[in-house]
Amino acid sequence: MVKTSPSYFADQDYEVQQHFAVSEDGTRVPYFQIAARGLVLDGQNPTQLSGYGGFEVSRTPAYSGAVGRAWLERRTSAAEPEHARGGVYVVANIRGGGEYGPSWHRAALKENRHRAYEDFAAVARDLISRGVTSRERLGCVGGSNGGLLVGNMLTSYPDLFGAVSCGVPLLDMRRYTKLSAGHSWIAEYGDPDVAEQWEYIRTFSPYHLLKDGVEYPETFIWTATSDDRVGPVQARKMAARMLAMGIPNVWFHEALEGGHAGASDNRQAAALQARSQHFLWRTLAGG
Repeated sequence: MVKTSPSYFADQDYEVQQHFAVSEDGTRVPYFQIAARGLVLDGQNPTQLSGYGGFEVSRTPAYSGAVGRAWLERRTSAAEPEHARGGVYVVANIRGGGEYGPSWHRAALKENRHRAYEDFAAVARDLISRGVTSRERLGCVGGSNGGLLVGNMLTSYPDLFGAVSCGVPLLDMRRYTKLSAGHSWIAEYGDPDVAEQWEYIRTFSPYHLLKDGVEYPETFIWTATSDDRVGPVQARKMAARMLAMGIPNVWFHEALEGGHAGASDNRQAAALQARSQHFLWRTLAGG
C-alpha cells in the first residue's frame, strides 16, 4: 500500500510549466510556473517570483500546501465567485544554484555574482512580456541568500516589481564577514576587507545601494531575534535606513524564536507564511 500525505488544496486544478528567459549575457535561464489551468495572459495575474541562486542549491517544483492555499487559491474576498482568479507562483532556476551542476554554481561566484541577479531580472521581464503579469502585480520573495537576491531586486531593479518580501536576509555586504556565520561564506561572495574584492562586492550590497529619489516597491523585511546564522542586525539596519530615508511602505517584523528558519514549530511557520503571503497579496492584488 502506498501512503500519501493529505492534499490541502485542489491541486488538480493547477499545472506546472517550464519556460526559459534569456539573461543579459545570452544564457537561457529556466523557470517553473505554477498556475491555474487555462491561465489568462492579460498581465493582470498577481505573481510571486521565488529564487535562491547560491551555494549550489537546486530549486525545483515541490508540493506546498501553504502556497496552494494562501496564494494559488487566494481570493480577493470571501464573497467572490469560485472562478475568481488566484495567484501565479514561479520558481526561478538562476545561476549560483546547482540545477545544472557545479558549473551553474561557479558561474555566479564572487565577481560574477551579478549574473544571478541578471538571471532573476530576466525571468521577471519574461513573465511581463509573456502577459502573465505586470510590474504592479509582480512580487518577489526570498530568504537568507535569497533575501540578498530580492534585496538586490529592490535596489537595482525597482522598476520590475510591485512588492518585495525579504526574509532573514544578508543585506550589508561590507560587514557580513564579521556578523554571525558570515566569515564562512567568503568563497561564495568574496572578502570585503580586500580592497579589490570590495569593489565588486559593493555592487551587490543592497544596504549601500539605496538612493534618494527612487520609487521603490513596497517592502516587507522579516527576521528572528534568535537567528544565529545571518543575525537580525542585517534586516534591522536595512529597514531602519529605508525608514530614515523616508521611503514609504516599508514593513518590518522580528520574531523572537525560530532561528534562521524564522519559525520553530508548525504554528510559527504558519504565521510566518501568512504574514508574507498576506503582504504580497494585499500589495499585488489589492485584497
